[in-house]
Parts: sequence; C-alpha cells; structure tokens
Amino acid sequence: MSEFATIAGLIERARAAQAVAETFDQTQTDRVCAAAAWAIMEPSRNRALAELAVRDTGLGNVADKVQKNHRKTLGLMRDLHGAKSVGVIADDRATGITEIARAAGVVGAITPSTNPGATPANMIINAMKGRNAIILAPSPKGASTAELLLRYVYAEFDRIGAPHDLVQVLPSPVSKALTYELLQQVDLIVATGSQANIRAAYSSGKPAFGVGAGNVAVIVDATADVAAAAERIVRSKIFDNATSCSSENSVVIVDAVYDAMIAALEAQGCMLLNAEEKTQLQNVMFPSGKLSPVVTAKSASDIAAIAGLSRATAARVLMVHETGIGIGAPFSGEKLSPVMAIYRAENFAAAARVVTDIYGYQGAGHSVGVHAAPERADALALQLGLTLPVARVIVNQAHCIATGGSFDNGLPFSLSMGCGTWGGNSFSDNLTYRNFLNITRIARPIAQNMPEESVLFADYFSHVNR
Repeated sequence: MSEFATIAGLIERARAAQAVAETFDQTQTDRVCAAAAWAIMEPSRNRALAELAVRDTGLGNVADKVQKNHRKTLGLMRDLHGAKSVGVIADDRATGITEIARAAGVVGAITPSTNPGATPANMIINAMKGRNAIILAPSPKGASTAELLLRYVYAEFDRIGAPHDLVQVLPSPVSKALTYELLQQVDLIVATGSQANIRAAYSSGKPAFGVGAGNVAVIVDATADVAAAAERIVRSKIFDNATSCSSENSVVIVDAVYDAMIAALEAQGCMLLNAEEKTQLQNVMFPSGKLSPVVTAKSASDIAAIAGLSRATAARVLMVHETGIGIGAPFSGEKLSPVMAIYRAENFAAAARVVTDIYGYQGAGHSVGVHAAPERADALALQLGLTLPVARVIVNQAHCIATGGSFDNGLPFSLSMGCGTWGGNSFSDNLTYRNFLNITRIARPIAQNMPEESVLFADYFSHVNR
C-alpha cells in the first residue's frame, strides 16, 4: 500500500471519530482528557512506559521518566481544569464580541525519541481538550512506547465509550515518507524533535506549530547564592540525563563569583576537565563536528568511561572551560548530555554579550536563566527580556523543570516551547490546548467609538511642527 493510501485510511477513520467528538459537551470532553491522562499517570502503566522508553531508545533513565510522565501530565490537567473549550468560551458585552471554541480537525503530531511517552501524552490531552482527532508520528525508536501508550489510552476510552480512532499512531516501521505524507493530509501539525522535521512541518503547506533548537545558557550574577544556584543547575542538568531541550548547556559566570561557583558546582558532583581531557571528550562527542548519538542522554559516568576519562567516572556532570563560540567550538552548542560549557565574564553586561553570541550560533528564541540575589534578580531578568532573543527568562530556578511549566511558577505545563521568529517558529508561547482550537467570533453592533485625528496624532504633529 502506498504512503498516500496508508495515511488516507488513517485520516478517514480520524475524521469519523472526530465527528463524534464534536458532539461532546464540556463535561464529556473533559472526561476524555482525564481518560487520556490516566492512561499514562496510573503508576504501573507509567513505569512500564518509562522502562520501555529507556530500553528501546537508550536515552535517559527510568526514574526520571516516571517522574516526568507523572508531573507533566498532572500539571497539564491542573491547567485544563475548569478551562472552557466547548461552545461559548468568552462573551464581552462591552465590545459585542462572543467567542466560540471550535475543533481544529485532525492533528498530526511529530514526537521525539527523547520523550516518547510524555510528549505524545501531552499532545493527545491538548488535542482532546479541543475535541480533535490526533495521529502520532513518533520517532522510530520511540514508536514502541507510543504504541503501548495508545493501548493504555484505548483501555481508558473503553471505560467511557470514546472512539479509539480519536487517537492513532503511524504503523511500524515508522518512516520519513509516512511522516511527511501525514503532514500533507492533516488539518494542523504540531512538531517536536529534530530541526529537519520542524522544517518539513513548516514547509508542508499546512498550519504548523514547530519548536526551535534548544541550547540554554544561564548567567550566574555576582550577587547569586552560589550554593543554591549550583544545586538548581545540577538538579536540572542531570534530570533524565539531559534529554530536555531546556537543560543548561552553558553556564556564564561573572568573574567576582567564578571561583566560588566552580567550587559550589564541584560540591554538587561536577568535574571541571583539564585541557587534555576536554580534547578527549570533544573527540568522542563530536567526532565529525556533530554530536554523536553514542553520548546522547547518557550519564556523565558513562560518557567519561566512553571517552577514557578515568578521573571523571564518578562525576554527575562534566564541565569544560570554553572561550570560543560557533562551529569551531562545538561545546558552545547543544549537547543533550550532562556536559556543560563554562564561560567566565567580567561582569553581568559581558555575560549577557556571551549569551547573545551563543544564541547567534544556536538556541535563539528558547530561554535564558539568571541566578541572582532576589533584590537584584527582577531588574536583571527585565534587562535580559528586553534585549536577548529569548521567549522566556527563568529566574533562580532549575531550568529544565521551570521552562515547561512548574508547580511553583506561572508558565503553562507543556513539553513544546515555541521560540518565536528568533528560532524560526510561528509562536513564542508554551504550546497549550488553545493552539488546538479554532475560535469563531460573533460581532454585534455597539455604540460608535470613532476617535478624533487630533487626539491620535497629537504627539506626532507636535513633534514635526516644532
């Protein structure tokens, strides 16, 4: 069967199921979301998915994937609780505008091998909140996890009478040809993963939400509590062996606290490699100038063993001192492993310039972190938000836990973070259920509100006529 016919068959089934979903009221819709969420949150299923993901992808570790599957799904359900996504969702009598939520249709979702359980679950739940059907296009290594997740979803759907075909997955073996054909036939695309897939989504001719490349840098200011900053950075960096695009890749330390910060990082189990060891590591991690899958999402001790770094086999994170940025300095890019580049900057302004240069090479649009004293942090964060090409500024937090939403910050829970035009994306928000909706607006006549030209152009006229 041709790729076209295979996808057309899936689309036909999805449209039939979606027609049923469009008849659901808000209570029924939320019940379907809860069913999809419990499919991954139920403890025994969560662990089975995490174990299968690590076994078949070789990425990350089971304990952290269990935590990620649970927390990200729980947080998403918190965000969705009480949110209107059916019928009239807003009615403003002052403007005469009524908003009505409508389904987007059939969604095609490209999902990565780094999060083969949590990301598909997140996409499914958001799609269900909008009464859409969704077809998953997982990475080949993550296909088995997606298939098991769907078995669990169907078991929960059976308990509430929801049609299975609301959620489907490409048949194995998943291929680029099948994935790219899916992009041609769906109504909406959401893509997380390789930049090749993101580009394919945007060039498909269909509406698409794709995410930019990660390469997070964080700044440690002279006023930072270095012990607290080190704990947060390491907690984030080692989580799931740095599979997250939000993990710290570079730490830019202001000179006044450089030595203290290095000591604090070493107290957390990090090891700063010497020049010879850095070369050994670079040869293993970037044998042809590109990141090797041999080290991707492996523990620091495993990477040290692969690179022959006998001194570092007990390290939690490997650190390399770096001054260069760009192709000739591969440690300045995304590493998807518990390896961090350490930069030294004269002051905060110089540190911000280093981050700007790093994002000029890779990672523009994603996010930046800052660690500083509370009385200074707000001003520094505002400065970064006004000047750096980033969609998020994360203040005094473990970066990979904070950027996708956390129970102690106000960002919405998501595993897909838009990077705006800086990162070649059409949006700069965390992906939410609202991205899976069409909104119909009713406009009624209201009292005319026509301003005088003299009011609107007063400043301009006064400026040019003086």
